[in-house]
Amino acid sequence: MTSDPAPRNPRSTTRRDLVEGQIIAEATRLFAERGFAGTSLKDIAEATGLTRPALYHYVRSKDDILAKLVTELAELPAQALRAVNAEKKLSASERLRRMARAVALLQATGPAKFQLLIRSEADLPPDLVKRYTESRRKVLREFVGVIEAGTSSGAFRAVDARIAALSIIGQCNWVAWWHHDGTPEENERVADEIADLAVASVLAAGDDAVDGDPRRRSLARLRRELDYLEQVIDD
Repeated sequence: MTSDPAPRNPRSTTRRDLVEGQIIAEATRLFAERGFAGTSLKDIAEATGLTRPALYHYVRSKDDILAKLVTELAELPAQALRAVNAEKKLSASERLRRMARAVALLQATGPAKFQLLIRSEADLPPDLVKRYTESRRKVLREFVGVIEAGTSSGAFRAVDARIAALSIIGQCNWVAWWHHDGTPEENERVADEIADLAVASVLAAGDDAVDGDPRRRSLARLRRELDYLEQVIDD
């Protein structure tokens, strides 16, 4: 009879997470200062106060660190967005708001990591390029899906879902370039503002919620668009 594996020590897991976070933070700083090619594992070990053998306990190579960054900045957000979009009890507006807020908050709290990843795309090995590209496609699909749902219900204007999604994603990602690390409260405020702007960019005029008969909302939207078209023709 085989014995059950020994239970994992929660303290050990917490310490590992903390050390890995410190390694990624220091590696991100060094990569930004010296470039990916100009930074060695020895440099990262010294910056984190670890010996080379101790560092190898957490990461195997610089590529391993980049892989962790890809996971943190692309794969995990894609999973989180999919979970939000699966909450069909939430309105399309609320789902879109939560999704945009999640991406904006990620950029607000870790702008250096996102900037580094963008600048290091040329240094990514082929397998990481494939993972990173697929993760970004997943993020795009989730935004397109919720925008299409909102348009179909009449909550959102008749927009090209892909163009609208790319615009919102770009708006969220751009936070990393203009927002410097602030307090948690300031990061939350920025994320809330970006999320509100994202919803407002597609929300049908006069519709600040998705309550009511979606057919009537669609009819009202068509009437508004016909009125606008008639005004343009008259002008």
